[in-house]
Amino acid sequence: MTTAARVKTQYEAIIGLETHCQLSTKTKIFSYSSTEFGAPPNTHIDPICLGLPGVLPVLNQKVLEYAVKAGLALNCQIAPYSKFDRKQYFYPDLPKNYQISQYDLPIAEHGWLEIELTDSEGNPIRKKIGITRLHMEEDAGKLVHAGSDRLSGSTYSLVDFNRAGVPLIEIVSEPDLRSGQEAAEYAQELRRIVRYIGVSDGNMQEGSLRCDVNISVRPVGQKEFGTKVEIKNMNSFNAIQKAIEYEIDRQIEAVESGERIIQETRLWEEGSQRTISMRTKEGSSDYRYFPEPDLPPLEVSKEQLEQWRSELPELPAQKRHRYESEFGLSAYDARVLTDDRQVAEYFEAVVADGASPKQAANWVMGDIAAYLNTEKLTINEIALKPAILTELIALIDDNTISGKIAKQILPKLLVEGGSARKTAEEMGLLQISDPDAIAAIIDEILVANPDKLEQYRNGKTKLQGFFVGEVMKKTEGRANPKLTNQILNQKLKG
Repeated sequence: MTTAARVKTQYEAIIGLETHCQLSTKTKIFSYSSTEFGAPPNTHIDPICLGLPGVLPVLNQKVLEYAVKAGLALNCQIAPYSKFDRKQYFYPDLPKNYQISQYDLPIAEHGWLEIELTDSEGNPIRKKIGITRLHMEEDAGKLVHAGSDRLSGSTYSLVDFNRAGVPLIEIVSEPDLRSGQEAAEYAQELRRIVRYIGVSDGNMQEGSLRCDVNISVRPVGQKEFGTKVEIKNMNSFNAIQKAIEYEIDRQIEAVESGERIIQETRLWEEGSQRTISMRTKEGSSDYRYFPEPDLPPLEVSKEQLEQWRSELPELPAQKRHRYESEFGLSAYDARVLTDDRQVAEYFEAVVADGASPKQAANWVMGDIAAYLNTEKLTINEIALKPAILTELIALIDDNTISGKIAKQILPKLLVEGGSARKTAEEMGLLQISDPDAIAAIIDEILVANPDKLEQYRNGKTKLQGFFVGEVMKKTEGRANPKLTNQILNQKLKG
């Protein structure tokens, strides 16, 4: 029996995510060092992020702004009063041997976001996932496992402190997720939101967005949760889904065989597609939290809160709903167009210029998206600006060019920009819509193919496609297709 079937009929998975999201500030949370990714090891460091004696942290104002905006975008209640705490733990990549975080008074609580899945018929299924809390904290450094020493044969690791002190928000979900698919969609929607509001780039491959999964299983109908297991080391949404599906199977098999599930942290092994035990899970008491003595409490005024709220853009879920109701787009089209804020704004600009929403969507999601993927560009980096695409669509609508011709001139417009009409003229591709000119061409073709004409008039009507093809061949595809068929019908029957 598959995981999905077993969970549905006998067991229920209870899943929550803890997501660490690096904020896109230029400097670190408590010091002046750069947050640039990819710099040589230990070049973006300073006495504060290294925890040297006698130094004092100072909160980066932009971190507070970004954290509040993220909380608002996630429908959270923003705390008028919050504070920082020290979280004690001793890892080689944590130079102070404690992390400045937030414990009992976080900046934001009690929010939600909406995920969207589809049923077997492609209809949208929407579900709200609760957000327990969002809090600010500093990132740790990074261990680089360098290999083995040639003389001793022992393995060793190096420490890069460039990441130490990079600002994070940690977003903790309620245990509202029930499958790997739901969890992966939750993580994707979270990334869309932080990208939309400009507080993070959300790049999982660079560690800007890191998700830890908490998962347990219980028999259907049981109220008590099972023993929770945490999974780390997932660097893609696909890995999140696969790790959860594997862990659901593992835990169900353990329960059915009478094995006791222990609270632990496990790692996802991409190569073997399985989870492996890493360590037993710490509890909050192990961290010995206490208020951070070097930072004052935080107070967010109503005036400041409303200012930041007013700066938020329309969010992905709001856009999806609007595209369906206002533009009449399908749930699928709305989802694809709103995945990236730049793409959504480009699409909206084309529609605002007068193009049909469906035609604009088809061009943006089709040929333009293919070009962006091939060239690894963003939509704002191409020469085809929204006004040019609007002009191109208008030329198709008024029969100046055909859709086929539009695809022929699109590559040049993508690279060089300019006027769609002028480009079609320069390439000799303007559509022939003069009835007399098309009629003359058809006459030539009928005269040149008397046998085919006779066969058509004897009942072989499928030969009309042959004559249309000959017209298109002679005009290099520039004859107006609708007008060509109308005139050809008249002449064939005459």
